[in-house]
Amino acid sequence: MNALDSVPDAPPVSSLRRQLRDPDLLRLGGYVGGQWDETNNGPALHVTDPANGEHLASISATSVKQARQAVDAAAQAQQAWAARSASERAALLMAWHAQILAHADDLALLMTREQGKPLAEARGEVLFGASFVSWYAEEAKRVHGEVLQTYNADRRVLILRQPVGVVVAITPWNFPSAMITRKCAPALAAGCTIVLKPSEETPLSAIALCVLAQRAGIPPGVINLVLCTRDNVAETGQTLLADERVRKLSFTGSTATGKQLMRLAADNVLKLSLELGGNAPLIVFDDADLDRAADGALASKFRNMGQTCTCANRILVQRGVYEAFAARLVERVRGLRVGPGMQAGVTQGPLINSKAIDKVMQHVADAVGKGARTAIGGAPDARGGLFFQPTVLLDVTPQMRICHEETFGPVAPLIPFDTEEEALALANDSSYGLAGYFYTRDLNRALRLAERLELGAVGINEAVISSEAVPIGGVKQSGIGREGAHHGIDEFLETKQVTIGAL
Repeated sequence: MNALDSVPDAPPVSSLRRQLRDPDLLRLGGYVGGQWDETNNGPALHVTDPANGEHLASISATSVKQARQAVDAAAQAQQAWAARSASERAALLMAWHAQILAHADDLALLMTREQGKPLAEARGEVLFGASFVSWYAEEAKRVHGEVLQTYNADRRVLILRQPVGVVVAITPWNFPSAMITRKCAPALAAGCTIVLKPSEETPLSAIALCVLAQRAGIPPGVINLVLCTRDNVAETGQTLLADERVRKLSFTGSTATGKQLMRLAADNVLKLSLELGGNAPLIVFDDADLDRAADGALASKFRNMGQTCTCANRILVQRGVYEAFAARLVERVRGLRVGPGMQAGVTQGPLINSKAIDKVMQHVADAVGKGARTAIGGAPDARGGLFFQPTVLLDVTPQMRICHEETFGPVAPLIPFDTEEEALALANDSSYGLAGYFYTRDLNRALRLAERLELGAVGINEAVISSEAVPIGGVKQSGIGREGAHHGIDEFLETKQVTIGAL
């Protein structure tokens, strides 16, 4: 009997497998040292479809003992993996890239079923994630050292770039494919081995990517996958970060969780990359191209139902164009279609869970209670469940919760302002500093604001700013380090100096 059919929820698992062109992408356990563990002897991680509550699979969760074994496997594989030539590592990454592209439709289907985003958007994420694998396959061959002159003629100094070692990568549910490749690809390219812990909300995408990595020939122990239930995730994280063989943590998630992980990482002085919460401003000045600004606000705010760290959480609009911009944005929001992500034409799927719905409702209620007007939406969708109407709120003020807390939902609050200085003060009035956007035709203003905004990434007349070729990361409480571009591989390298005398 196949392990997939031996667990109590065999009918939904079998149903999901039948939807896949390659059913073997759906495994029911973790992956450690090149072996899959689907024994289902311990606690199970239950995966449901947020669109309809359907139980998709029950997965064997990783025990604390197995988490230690994952670090064992990564540590044992580290030296041999680092010793491979950059070209060898690059070739294996390109093989993984080819596998991802060949299975893009199945990867998108799994993502939509477990996370909820529309199928076309999920497929776009799979291709976006694949771009990091091919990019860092090339970057593997561009890790350069230096030879330095010194104050003594008989000495030389070599500067070596070496892999940091075993990496723990903890990834979120909102981009369950791209956040894995954005971390794992540069780590592998640099010569690091990995213990990957995906979100307990979306393990199926991580499992499928590890199946494809195995098929691509990435050696046992180089990538290891641990899967947690909501009950043992904290203990597992503590176990991984307490192991002195782990030398690096890469985490994407909330600022609160990032702070907890920083405290754990401090005991062993781990190298850190943290992409944390955001509260992105999008500023529309009175000289802006309003149609372009409305298109940008729609793309930024409502992508993935507003469940992104870089989405426009506060839309600041200069008073002279406030009503005209609001009308354009509402018109575009009216064209969004809410429904299950598997349905053709849907642009807005469900939110991830009931806590997400509750938070969105609280933010809307607080804003309306303090004087905001609802231009469109403002309530759960008629479908019920985890669906919420795409919403635009007018006359929002900085005193409202929605201006200071990350909503992570499909609500666009419009805040009026009068002057550039006022807009800058409002935009910077946040403990977060991940990303932001503004629209203007004034070149001088563009240069001034780009420098003065306290953000790690700025889009000028553009709201889509992420790609494999550019660095993304935050300032203030939005994180440490950068992902993407050549900066991304630097996060997984140590710099060593070697002084040679008596030449």
